[in-house]
Amino acid sequence: MVTLIDRFIKYVKFDTESNPETGVTPSTPGQMVLAKELEKELKEMGLEDITLDEKAYLMATLPANTDKPIPTIGFIAHLDTSCDLTGKNVNPRIVQNYDGKPIILNEEQKIILSPDDFPELLNHIGEDLVVTDGTTLLGADDKAGIAEILTAIQYLQNHPEIEHGKIRIAFNPDEEIGEGAHNFDVEKFGAEWAYTMDGGEVGELEFENFNAAGAKVTIQGRNVHPGYAKGKMINALVVANKLISLLPPDARPEHTEGYEGFIHLVGISGSVDSATVQFIIRDHDRKLFEQKKQLMNDCVDFINKLYPGSTKLELKDQYYNMREKVEPVKHIVDIAFEAMESSGIEPQVKPIRGGTDGAQLSFKGLPCPNIFAGGLNFHGRYEFVPIQSMEKAVNVIVKIAELVAKKGK
Repeated sequence: MVTLIDRFIKYVKFDTESNPETGVTPSTPGQMVLAKELEKELKEMGLEDITLDEKAYLMATLPANTDKPIPTIGFIAHLDTSCDLTGKNVNPRIVQNYDGKPIILNEEQKIILSPDDFPELLNHIGEDLVVTDGTTLLGADDKAGIAEILTAIQYLQNHPEIEHGKIRIAFNPDEEIGEGAHNFDVEKFGAEWAYTMDGGEVGELEFENFNAAGAKVTIQGRNVHPGYAKGKMINALVVANKLISLLPPDARPEHTEGYEGFIHLVGISGSVDSATVQFIIRDHDRKLFEQKKQLMNDCVDFINKLYPGSTKLELKDQYYNMREKVEPVKHIVDIAFEAMESSGIEPQVKPIRGGTDGAQLSFKGLPCPNIFAGGLNFHGRYEFVPIQSMEKAVNVIVKIAELVAKKGK
């Protein structure tokens, strides 16, 4: 029988970082490579209704083991990893019985995972931590979720005494670039509701997230020889900095927490002749979200008064707060809450300071709260996941299936 950690170590070695620039789905070929490997595993497990489409959306069914009327539920995780740091040649290792001291990830490059910088490490003393070698991310976001779902399904198969209804599972591409739900066929999936296994620390249970938009500002300058530039030159980089200076400093993500939104500068590139500035805009409150977008419009209008016709704004909504769609069916959150408590886990219900596929899926008709997968420090070289946290996630999935069966229709 394949173990949880065997699965996880295997999956993180697939290079599946997504790429927002390719314009295709999946955005990178490695995601399909992993999807095909998972398809093979699903067949070996004897699951039914296994489908893998040309866009790397993989779905399968664990049939019900009872004739009782039980809702069909789903569990979802994503194939891709963040492009913030390379996911190629991931070299994980296990730090057994962590002692609370700094962990040397890479002695040659002096990369150290220390509780001085990451005090959450101290919550996992005595546990077994999977870490990186300091040169890549780990990929627990969301390969921990994939491993947990398949391990839970395997557990249910091996314990037929646990009654459960029909369970659908899905693994999709491109969550990290905000496109994971774009081609997700909710009708084909056929679940009444689902859970994404894409959260962080043990106990996280989330059913509200940011409203999100992306802003791209392009600036056309006027470049002339600097020796003869007086009254003629318009330096696009200077204009870009002027635009950035108009935005309130306290609205930056490094100054916000909880329900506070932000406008985050994520990229600036260019030359004297032309420049591009990119932002993401986030807020849990829809009214405040719209105000932040209007502020961006106002700032661009102001720049165009100073430098007529120089600046163009492309502003695009990306996803919305799933709370609007989940609250009317709050019992699906209550079931996850009860499953955690029954597993000896204290639920931590809080807003996601980000987004998941579940947000978009909820607006497509599949209410989809988010549950912890156990990893921490996502998207970087200091990412780690305690094996015990992953085991707890498996227990929660199994318990949810059991509770749904007990409660019935």
